[in-house]
Amino acid sequence: MAEPSSGAASRPRSLLARLSALISSAPEDRDDLLQVLREAHTRELLGDDALAMIEGVMRVPQLTARDIMVPRPQIDMVDLRDSPDQVVAAVIRSGHSRLPATDGDRDNICGILHAKDLLRLGSGDQSDLRALLRPAMFIPESKRVDVLLREFRLNRYHLAVVVDEYGGVSGMVTIEDVLEQIVGEIEDEFDEVSTIEEIVSIGPGQHGPRWRVHATTEIDKVNAALGTALDEEEFDTLGGLVVHELGRVPLRGETLRLDRLVCEVLRANARQVQLLMVELLPEEPTETELAQEALGRPTNSNPAPSNGR
Repeated sequence: MAEPSSGAASRPRSLLARLSALISSAPEDRDDLLQVLREAHTRELLGDDALAMIEGVMRVPQLTARDIMVPRPQIDMVDLRDSPDQVVAAVIRSGHSRLPATDGDRDNICGILHAKDLLRLGSGDQSDLRALLRPAMFIPESKRVDVLLREFRLNRYHLAVVVDEYGGVSGMVTIEDVLEQIVGEIEDEFDEVSTIEEIVSIGPGQHGPRWRVHATTEIDKVNAALGTALDEEEFDTLGGLVVHELGRVPLRGETLRLDRLVCEVLRANARQVQLLMVELLPEEPTETELAQEALGRPTNSNPAPSNGR
C-alpha cells in the first residue's frame, strides 16, 4: 500500500497560517497585539508599510479632531463679499478643490465652495456664488477620528469645520487628513513643504501643553519655541535626534522622552520620522527646593518680611 504523499505537509505555510500560529496565544490587550504584530514584522511576516498601516488603524480611535485638524490661521477661505473674479483667483492660489466660504467673519462659515462648481459661474453678482455653496459639516474638537471617518463615508462629505465650545472656528479636517493617519503622508502637486508651519500648538495634554512638530524642524527652533535645552551641536533636526536616541527609525505610535519633552511619533515610514506630537512636562524642582520643602521653608528666594526689630 502506497504511503500518503507528504507534499501537502511540506508546502510553505501561507501568511495567514503563519500569523495565526504566531498569535495562537491570544493577546490580552492592545499593547500585546501591537507587540505580536511587531514580532511578525521582525520575522518578515509583515512588511514596513503593512505594519505602519495596521498601527495607524489601531491608533485612529484614540485621536480626536483637535489632534489632526488644520489650525484656523492656516485655513484657506473665500469671502463672499469679494467679486466672483477675486474668489476664482483665491481658489486658484490655494490649489484646493474645496474651500469654506465666509461672509466677512472667519467664524461665520456659510458653506463649502467646490472649485468645479465655479465652472458654472457666469458674470453675475455675488448672489451667484451663494447659489453654488454646499452645506458645511460642523464637528466639535472632541469628535473621535474613527467616528468622523464613518460619517465622511456615510454622508459623502470630504471636509469638516471644527468648532470650539463657544461655536468659534478652531480648525478644519479633511478626509485626506484622516486617511494620512493610516497610510502616511499623501502629497500632491500643490503641496509645498516650505509653507507648512513647523510647530503647531494643539492644546493641553495630560501633563502640559502639546504641539505638533515636523521632524525636519531645526532643534534651535524647538528650543526657542518650547523653552527646552535639546542638544543643538550634534544634530540639526528633531527627527534626527529622535532616531539617534532610539538607535533606529521609530515606528508610528512609539514614544520617548527628550529633556522635558515626551515625543510621540505620529507619522513615519521605513526611512525617516515625519511628524511628532510633543508634550512639555513641568520643570522638576531643584535639590535646593526639595531640601527647603523638606524643612518646611518657602522655596522662593524672597526674604521674609521684617518684624521691625
